[in-house]
Amino acid sequence: MPRYFFHVHDVEPSSDRHGEDLPDDEAAWREATSFAGQLFKDIDGRFRPGQAWSLEVTDEAGKPIYRIQITSKGQISS
Repeated sequence: MPRYFFHVHDVEPSSDRHGEDLPDDEAAWREATSFAGQLFKDIDGRFRPGQAWSLEVTDEAGKPIYRIQITSKGQISS
């Protein structure tokens, strides 16, 4: 079973050193979206205008498979 790694890039970046065995890329995508939702919810007001947040999924060789990214901007004039 392939191993996938979930790396967070945000205010407090973290690198997944253990990974998770999942059946395929589709299962990794489902896990990534669920994990991203949980993590972003826990940011709880620390995400500020001008910052970016992302979750990158890589395979065992370190090749990026997926990236979920959220960016913010300050005041937008109309």
